[in-house]
Amino acid sequence: MDVQVVELNAGALRLALRPDLGGSIAGLWHRGTPVLRSTEPAALEGPRTAASFPLLPYSNRLGFRRFRWEGAEYTTAPNFPDSPHSLHGTSWQRAWRVDAADGRSATLSLHHTPDADWPFAFEARQHVGLDDDRLTLHLTFTNTDVREQPVGLGWHPYFPLRTHSHLRMAVQGRWESDVRQLPTHTTPLPGIDAPVASLRCDHCFFGWQGTALIEDERFTLRLDSTVNHAVVFTPSGRDFFCVEPVSHANDAIHFEDPAAHGLRALAPAATATASMTLQIEARQP
Repeated sequence: MDVQVVELNAGALRLALRPDLGGSIAGLWHRGTPVLRSTEPAALEGPRTAASFPLLPYSNRLGFRRFRWEGAEYTTAPNFPDSPHSLHGTSWQRAWRVDAADGRSATLSLHHTPDADWPFAFEARQHVGLDDDRLTLHLTFTNTDVREQPVGLGWHPYFPLRTHSHLRMAVQGRWESDVRQLPTHTTPLPGIDAPVASLRCDHCFFGWQGTALIEDERFTLRLDSTVNHAVVFTPSGRDFFCVEPVSHANDAIHFEDPAAHGLRALAPAATATASMTLQIEARQP
């Protein structure tokens, strides 16, 4: 398959997109220093090693690859090694089309027809904008099916873990998980304010106020989003961590009231949107 690369530049920032690999951001650099975990676009092997990729029509895990919706039973195909669940939706495994690109912004689109991965039709657009000091991402999801469908949106950015990486964010609590990595109950929590290296997280946080501050010896980053859940993933022994803005709790489709936990029931022809920005301030050496 031909490698497809779109590059954006603004001031000291450079961003490389791989539309053919799930609409992923391959890398984001400030004067050559990675802001997100970054790989030169031609060397990127897949979305899971990218800087970020969009999450739709759901985020995180869909338990045991099956669900019931509007009285009908549906299944989803395996899409993640060694997991009994399907993960991160479908868009990260599809090639996106480049609709527009002008050197500082790009618009990508994805047209999905029902298949083994997701049983409903939809269209998605992703706008990526780069300014001198910020990255802006916007998702638009339209239900092109004749049926109502469950919809969640988000992003999966990866941040470099540096010596002084610190995360600060206000939340109301987090979902605890069982050995199957599915949510079981909540724990109240006023927020996170800690060195990333001290965190042991693979959790979805609810009641997020939409802002996270990420600081290290190279950058001060402010992540803002229109969604109110966030997944924080700090894997032991790895050189990255994730702060993922998402619209719903993990596996919300299996909750008694999915809408109460952020999963939207989207009518035919209706549209859902989500946005995030990453404000970037380089620290003085």
